Amino acid sequence: MARVVVDVMLKPEILDPQGQAVQRALPRLGFEGVSDVRQGKRFELEVDGPVDDAALARIHELAESFLANTVIEDYIVKVEEVAEAGK
Repeated sequence: MARVVVDVMLKPEILDPQGQAVQRALPRLGFEGVSDVRQGKRFELEVDGPVDDAALARIHELAESFLANTVIEDYIVKVEEVAEAGK
């Protein structure tokens, strides 16, 4: 079994009001030195069987058509190995 992670972020040219609100709040909370904050979404997909080229192609299709609004968002697909219980 493998975990495939799809990270979705607003494109750099798209205004991120939630990220800006967090950035403005950080100094008031005692966190200095953060110059920019961007908010995104993370999807973790548990995949049965191997994550081969065909599986990755389907996941990219899923990300592009369902998980991300590609007009305003970019996405990255990453494969993470899942450790089996007891090992």
